[in-house]
Amino acid sequence: MQRLDVVGLGESSIDYVYIVPHLPGAGVPKLPIHSHFSACGGQVATTMAACAALGLKAAYLGPVGSDANGARVREELESRGVDVSRLLVRTADTRYAVILVEEASGDRQVLWQRDERLRLSEDDVREDLFGGARVLHVDAVDEDAAIRAATLASTLGMVVTSDIDTVTTRTPELLAAVTVAIVAEQVPGQLTGEQDIERALRAMRTRHDGLLCVTLGERGSAALDGNEFHREPAVQVEAVDTTGAGDIFRAGMIYGLLQNWPIRRILQFANAAAAVSCTRPGAMASVPSLDEIAANVKWLRS
Repeated sequence: MQRLDVVGLGESSIDYVYIVPHLPGAGVPKLPIHSHFSACGGQVATTMAACAALGLKAAYLGPVGSDANGARVREELESRGVDVSRLLVRTADTRYAVILVEEASGDRQVLWQRDERLRLSEDDVREDLFGGARVLHVDAVDEDAAIRAATLASTLGMVVTSDIDTVTTRTPELLAAVTVAIVAEQVPGQLTGEQDIERALRAMRTRHDGLLCVTLGERGSAALDGNEFHREPAVQVEAVDTTGAGDIFRAGMIYGLLQNWPIRRILQFANAAAAVSCTRPGAMASVPSLDEIAANVKWLRS
C-alpha cells in the first residue's frame, strides 16, 4: 500500500437533501419542498474527500452497504482521489440521511438511519489498515472501534484527530485516546458543566494534555494549545448549505497540522475551508480547493 498522510475511520452516507422555506418546529404539520437532490456524505468520508482535494494522500476506512448506494459512495470517493482499498462492504443497505436545509440561512436538520450490520467493532481494527500513515482521524459513531484504533495509532506515534459531536459514557475514554481533540460546540459544556468555551476547554485540560479544539459554527472556532487559548472568527459568507462544514473544517485542521503551522493559522485556514463549503450545496459536493480557501486567507495569498 502507498504511504499515506491520513486515514479516516468512521461514517459515510448517502444524503437526501430537501430545500425548505424554514426548518420545521412544533405546530408545523406541513412544509413545501422547493428543491431536492441526493449526494454522498458522512462525516469521515467527507473529511477524507476534503483532505484529498487539498493534496493529501487520504484513505477511507469505513463501512458501506452492498447496495447501489454503497457502490456510489465508493465511486465518489475514488473519483476524488481517496484510497478505498480499506473500505468495508457489508451485506446491508448503506447508511442514509434525510437533510432539511433552510433556504434563507443554509441551516439544516439531519435525520439518519443505519443498518446495525454496518457497525464497526474492535475486530475490524488492525494496525495494517492505518499503520504508516501520519494521521488517523476517527468519529464517535462506533466508539469501541474508534477507541481501539485511536489507542493503537497513538502508541505508534501517529497524530490522532477526532470528530465528536455527541457525549456518551465512553466519550472521556475516546478523548483520552486521541492526540488532537476536535469537538462540536456543545460537547465541552456537556462534559464539564462550563458554558463558557474557554473555561470548558481549561476544565477538559485536566484530563487531556494535547491540543483541544472546538467548532463554533458561524462564530468560528477556538482551541486550547498548552495553556494558551485562541479564538478565531468565522469567514463571513452567504451560506447556501452548512452540511459538511464541520467535516471540512476538520480536513483543514489536519492539513494545517501536517504543515506544522501555528495553531492560529490552522484555525484561520480551517475556518476558511468550512466557510467556502457553506456557499454550495451538499457535503462532499461542497469540498473546496486549496486555491478557493487561500482566496479567503490573507497570509496564504502573500
